[in-house]
Amino acid sequence: MPKIEELQDIVIQTRRDILRMVHKVNSGHPGGSLGCTEFFVALYHEIMELKEGFDMDGMNEDLFFLSNGHISPVYYSVLARKGYFAVEELNTFRLIDSRLQGHPTTHEGLPGVRIASGSLGQGMSVAIGAAQAKKLNGDSKLIYSLHGDGELQEGQNWEAIMYAAGKKVDNLIATVDLNGQQIDGATDDVLPMGDLKAKFEAFGWDVLEIKEGNNLEAIIKGLQEAKGRTGKGKPVCILLHTIMGNGVDFMMYTHAWHGKAPSDEQLENALGQNAETLGDY
Repeated sequence: MPKIEELQDIVIQTRRDILRMVHKVNSGHPGGSLGCTEFFVALYHEIMELKEGFDMDGMNEDLFFLSNGHISPVYYSVLARKGYFAVEELNTFRLIDSRLQGHPTTHEGLPGVRIASGSLGQGMSVAIGAAQAKKLNGDSKLIYSLHGDGELQEGQNWEAIMYAAGKKVDNLIATVDLNGQQIDGATDDVLPMGDLKAKFEAFGWDVLEIKEGNNLEAIIKGLQEAKGRTGKGKPVCILLHTIMGNGVDFMMYTHAWHGKAPSDEQLENALGQNAETLGDY
């Protein structure tokens, strides 16, 4: 296991990557990306069992599916820093003919990406299908997925959630990013979703919460606990309590940075709060 200090260095550098990518093209989604940085770093650098290289089949390794695909900046940064493709390619984010489009897609052949995502509400169904495929193939590895809290307002999720429990898809760990914000405001203002823990449990899932969703040690502990709950007849849900825009003081706790790029001055301020650790691309 990398030391927590080493993982924290990756987190800080990933924040810098996110900010610089979005700023360069004046487009993208920094808020949710920053809020999930610790989760992605913990998942890819500590929790998932991965093979060398990349293939679309993903046999005999854990797989991850990003449902809320608009937070692609954090996804791309972590994939690059993990070695799936050259870190320098982050410089092409959202450019014409780039493999790093605003929402991840597969036709560009970007290593690490197995589905096109960003059309909200669909990732749960894909993750369940992949989990069932692993069972059919006698593959004991796990499926991980990430979903936005506002995304759960989409009805397709709940059909899939009901299906997963009914079919005992117990090799799936679905994480919900609970930052309480979505594009038009606070989730409770747009459409309150009530007690999500009670809802998932009522649908037959095993649910755990990570209250400190921007604390690496808490995330690792929670993900390890979730792994221990797999294989017991129920899909597992993690409710991850995060802060939108975490790590940049003026972006935190507000939906205003859901999909807005920082100005030159704001970028300088944000980078000043996240000193370079592993080298900028």
